[in-house]
Amino acid sequence: MAAKRIPHEPDIRTVYLGQFPREEANRIAGELESEHISWWYKDPGFFSQIWEYGVRMFVDGERLAEAREIVARIEAQGPTPEPDTG
Repeated sequence: MAAKRIPHEPDIRTVYLGQFPREEANRIAGELESEHISWWYKDPGFFSQIWEYGVRMFVDGERLAEAREIVARIEAQGPTPEPDTG
């Protein structure tokens, strides 16, 4: 996972974007970075990973619509193909 991005501007209010498998969360994080959307994530803890399936992501509330478009675009692409180790 990319480095945890905690908003550095004091006026940013983050909102819940969703919970995603780690690989998908990495792809979303990359797109959020390229669009300069502040974000951060929360991994499940040691015990909660038993019932939590992925990474919870949060974004700047004022840019939630843009972030949701990014998620929709990435989800439409499907999973990243595994490299052929042939």
